[in-house]
Amino acid sequence: MDLLADVVEAVHEVGAHLARGQRPQPLPAATVAEAMAGFAAVDGPAAELLRGRLTALYPQARWCEDELDDAVPADGEWWSCDATDGAVQYLSGLAHWAVTATLVRDGEPVLAVVHAPLQRLTYTAVDGGGARLGGRPVAPLTRELAVAVAAGGHPPTAGHDPVARRRTGESLTAVLPRVLAVRNLGPTSLQVAQVGSGHLGLFWEYGPDATNLLPGALIAREAGAAVTDAQGRPWTARADSFVAAAPSLHRDLLDVLSQVG
Repeated sequence: MDLLADVVEAVHEVGAHLARGQRPQPLPAATVAEAMAGFAAVDGPAAELLRGRLTALYPQARWCEDELDDAVPADGEWWSCDATDGAVQYLSGLAHWAVTATLVRDGEPVLAVVHAPLQRLTYTAVDGGGARLGGRPVAPLTRELAVAVAAGGHPPTAGHDPVARRRTGESLTAVLPRVLAVRNLGPTSLQVAQVGSGHLGLFWEYGPDATNLLPGALIAREAGAAVTDAQGRPWTARADSFVAAAPSLHRDLLDVLSQVG
């Protein structure tokens, strides 16, 4: 069995299901409760479909139950998946969302798929096997920091994390004058993968966000990008900062981020 090919097929099935159901206009939700209910009505069935397909493919792996719980188990094999990564964009009728599936072994991602149906992008990677976009190998581009397009984000829980909020603001102030542009292009997983393919020069983030970072981290690393924390140490699921950058940009980015307390 080619597990990666079968996972891609399952993720594509879920992506097609969600794409058919997406409204062209924003969800008419006036309150947080209405928005959450609308999201649950979409994400719940999609998540169950994805779980059923992947469990049938690889039943020995257990499931990380809550994407907002970043306590990724350090032992054993686990599926860490998000049927609607970029829920805010999905509910707003935008194209910047993705379906992700990551197989984690002993705390490290070993297989990852990030599929953005409306953008027709599918990134894949396996540990030690390189990274691909649409089946073709990808790699970061060599460039100077001044001409790099940077992407930055924040974890879903950042609004309740004063340290992450402060570091996010300080780092944006530090990075902005040093690069061509800073953008947030939707799902964290997709943006990190796009560092691996050279569409973005770098991505950085502060705060624990393992489940959103795991798939893109494997893809970027397998493509040849540097994947570390903000101090330059190898990134792990327990880190409270994240950096993915083309090798030509990594050292300069770390120097910029050293200004952040």
